[in-house]
Amino acid sequence: MDLSGAVLIAGTTSDAGKSAVVAGICRWLHRRGVSVAPFKAQNMSNNSVVTPDGGEIGRAQAMQAHACGITPGVDLNPVLLKPGSDRTSQVVVRGRADGQVSALSYRHRTAALAEVVGDSLSRLRERYDVVVCEGAGSPAEINLRATDLANMGLARRNDLPVLVVGDIDRGGVLAHLFGTLAVLEPADQALVAGFVINKFRGDVRLLEPGLEQLRALTGRPALGVLPFADGLWLDAEDSLSAVADGVLGRPAPPRGAQWLRVSVVRLPRISNATDAEALACEPGVAVRYVTEPSRIADTDVVVLPGSKSTVSDLGWLRSSGMADAVLAHAAAGRPVLGICGGYQMLGRTITDPHGVEAAAGTAVDGLGLLDLEISFDRAKHLARPTSTAWGHPVAGYEIHHGRVVRSGDPGLVGAEGSDRGHVLGTHWHGLAENDGFRRALLTRLAGEAGRDGFRVADDTSFAAERTRQADLLADLVERHLETSSLEHVIRHGAPMDLPVLTSGLAASAG
Repeated sequence: MDLSGAVLIAGTTSDAGKSAVVAGICRWLHRRGVSVAPFKAQNMSNNSVVTPDGGEIGRAQAMQAHACGITPGVDLNPVLLKPGSDRTSQVVVRGRADGQVSALSYRHRTAALAEVVGDSLSRLRERYDVVVCEGAGSPAEINLRATDLANMGLARRNDLPVLVVGDIDRGGVLAHLFGTLAVLEPADQALVAGFVINKFRGDVRLLEPGLEQLRALTGRPALGVLPFADGLWLDAEDSLSAVADGVLGRPAPPRGAQWLRVSVVRLPRISNATDAEALACEPGVAVRYVTEPSRIADTDVVVLPGSKSTVSDLGWLRSSGMADAVLAHAAAGRPVLGICGGYQMLGRTITDPHGVEAAAGTAVDGLGLLDLEISFDRAKHLARPTSTAWGHPVAGYEIHHGRVVRSGDPGLVGAEGSDRGHVLGTHWHGLAENDGFRRALLTRLAGEAGRDGFRVADDTSFAAERTRQADLLADLVERHLETSSLEHVIRHGAPMDLPVLTSGLAASAG
């Protein structure tokens, strides 16, 4: 397929489905032989990965790279904001941590960051035939337009056509689409080539009159209506998209006589929550995010996941009563697994001498379930280690400031991590994505929990499940979008004669 160009997929809201639509378009183009790459100028997420070129990017862009059949690199997500509190975020620029900002102070950095973003996008466009860009939040956030890096600011600087995605599952999608366009200034409106409806349930014929009216009002078509697909759940951009207390994913029935119930504590600043997804791929494993102590009382396994603010989240763990519930669970001999920040919380002490996540000189007691002392370094440790664990080859990635300064525990992966029987911990993310190790881990956890009737499957492949979901997204694009119109937009950009809405803020800005 001979195609070149670029397109920006924006959304009426956060979680409108931009990441999934980008992944679907990327996978559809890849299957047709197009050299394609994803791009997100600025992402705000605590779910991230370490790329082979040694940097840190948003997890969604790594997932999209997989859909493209390419190796992820820092150019796919040159600016990543990792919230550490309600007011501050760590800034990651081209894969490396570069200070802390508040919402207001960040504005002073956007001019310089715009150059970084432009350079990354230029390199991708030179290397690939098509670049599918993903916006951030909504382009209708007109209070942020002057310093926008990822939405209409990106589109204007690079003459990108824009498709706006609306989530009909939230309600009011036609008003969201119309209103998003209407508040944009005329030069921004000129780049909006059309709309996409996402997560539709029911008979699309009922929606068609509304789409016709939307086109009459705006002069822009809806390129398609994507149906709701409940089989899509891997690599979520934000753990908040998974409902607390609901089962994660769609677990297959157990291969043995018993289920294994896993409760992942949803910390306020949870990071890399996707570690739980590999466990949820296994038949007979019911994984839930939990936020209050009663949900731990009858679970088999407790997982303390990563955290962008370990000391603060440890405080929440105690004030919420969750810490006591975890300690009682462990005291009963039932298994606890800590990953990265959660691993650090399970130790004896955590110190932050340089004020990386808390006030300089902070020292707090951990939960004391592991013989471990942690101290925070100024520099963030990024790595993609490989090893052998429990007879299986394993690979993972590390993203943390905290380092082990003393441990009296046997290692979990070689000398790394802690293995104290029913309490385990590691700094490695992605361990459970290794199929052989995951099966051994679940068998071990089930035994510690007294679930002798649980049996792992020998045919579950996490990598194959990730690919299957990418193909499912591509199938949705192929079947439900006007792909010829999409190709035209990518190749030729937005039409020159699109009308400008002259009501409201668009009129005053013009």
